[in-house]
Amino acid sequence: MSHDKIVHMANQIATFFNSQPEEERAAGVANHINKFWERRMREQFFRHLENGAEFHPLVKAAASLVNKP
Repeated sequence: MSHDKIVHMANQIATFFNSQPEEERAAGVANHINKFWERRMREQFFRHLENGAEFHPLVKAAASLVNKP
C-alpha cells in the first residue's frame, strides 16, 4: 500500500472520530486501526509516522495505543 494511501486512510479515521467525545477519540482511532488493519499496514503506518508523514493530530495522539506488529 502506498504512503499516501496509509496516511489518507488514517486521517479519514481521525476525521470520523473527531466528532466523538474528546476522551474517546484517540482510543477510537487506535481501536479501529488495531481491529481492521493487518500487520503489514501497521508496519507501514509506524514507518510513515517515524518519517514525519503529515498525519492528523488525532492519529499522532492515537499512535501510542496502536499495536506494534
